[in-house]
Amino acid sequence: MRYVSTRGQAPVLEFADVLLAGLATDGGLYVPESYPRLPELALDVPYAELAAAVMQPYVEGSVAPHVLASICADAYGGFRHPAVVPLVQLDTNEWICELFWGPTLAFKDVALQVVGRLFDHVLGIRGRRVTIVTATSGDTGGAAIDSALGRANIDVVVLFPNGRVSDVQRRQMTTVDAANVHAVAVDGTFDDCQDLVKAMFADASFREAVQLGAMNSINWARVMAQVVYYYSCARHLGGGLGGRPISFAVPTGNFGNILAGWVAAQMGLPVDQLVVGSNQNDILTRWLESGEMRTAGVVPSLSPSMDIQVSSNVERLLFELNGRDGAMTAGQMQRFRSTGSLALEPDQHAEVSARFSAARLNDEGTLAVIGEVYRSTGMLLDPHSAVGLHAARTCWRDRQVPMVSMATAHPAKFPDAVRQATGHHPELPDHLAGLLDLPEQFTVLPNDLVAVERFIRQAVQHP
Repeated sequence: MRYVSTRGQAPVLEFADVLLAGLATDGGLYVPESYPRLPELALDVPYAELAAAVMQPYVEGSVAPHVLASICADAYGGFRHPAVVPLVQLDTNEWICELFWGPTLAFKDVALQVVGRLFDHVLGIRGRRVTIVTATSGDTGGAAIDSALGRANIDVVVLFPNGRVSDVQRRQMTTVDAANVHAVAVDGTFDDCQDLVKAMFADASFREAVQLGAMNSINWARVMAQVVYYYSCARHLGGGLGGRPISFAVPTGNFGNILAGWVAAQMGLPVDQLVVGSNQNDILTRWLESGEMRTAGVVPSLSPSMDIQVSSNVERLLFELNGRDGAMTAGQMQRFRSTGSLALEPDQHAEVSARFSAARLNDEGTLAVIGEVYRSTGMLLDPHSAVGLHAARTCWRDRQVPMVSMATAHPAKFPDAVRQATGHHPELPDHLAGLLDLPEQFTVLPNDLVAVERFIRQAVQHP
């Protein structure tokens, strides 16, 4: 399998090089030259086996099948639910997929537990070490750190927006006592953190000096691993290859999670709808409604992982809408960066609208959904998952088609909001029970590329 950049000017690479590169040298994102068909397997195969079968075509030529199978078995063996991503029924044809049974209680674990092991495998073969620098709106940072712990070939630096993540999210990054882990609170928004990471990748001398890599969803390996749970849900609800259609709703910030659902459809999954849930930072909902993506100020919310105005993975979808014209995509992204606006052509907007729907929900509405679901079912939802469920119910076109809402984080990651909505305080699982009592260790830096690069150069050492 070979990969091309969405901007058309970077070298065509195989998977191992894409994994290590993260962002393409032309500033674009890597996508596969073609999308393979999903494998047909018995319904009762374990999740780890399904994951290895779905991902194998994407790593062909870089990772042997028995190695990938071992990586998946090891990655998912530590999840706290035997199904890894269990389905829970709310009502007729209405389902929740719980993606928070990994070590850091968020959907990022499902991909990053695999990605961290893939990094370690490829780096071990090549005798290299990398510095993973990841921008996080809350959950990716903790998941990236956990996936890198004990891995001799990886340093990890997480940039999070200072004061704009939950206490649990922050402490999952700042209480880890490991020499290869560095948490940085940036005085700015998540978009500022993401811009810093992209600027570091564009700085060729810095990129080479620290052997820069990425684990957030600019890295194709993240998207690849997330495709699996869409297929898993569909198989269990009768919508596998050749089965009945299925729809999904996803609380969406950087567009990577829902893009994986779109990729699953390109691989043959009969997907009817992909529903985007936005909080008051609703750039994606406005884009899908009007065809124009226009940035606005970021407003802090109860669902901080969606407090985003620049959703990187939209570029991958845009590349496909442009008929894989890299020059066209590069021009659009440059105009978006300079003007804050990007408009689809009418035929492109029609194509997107045929598959994607969107709805927004403010903080007051989020608390109302959490409270209603708790009173009617006894289930606790975190604020992000509540936004996704509201979007599902608002946009659901055909009630005969199963709708799966992705529960992307454990309610205990956002206890204040859950308690406010339900009067019930969600407890952290046993393995994180002492998290709030541990000492924190992090560095506060300005939103300044020179300052952040200087810190990283001093913090990491390469042989």
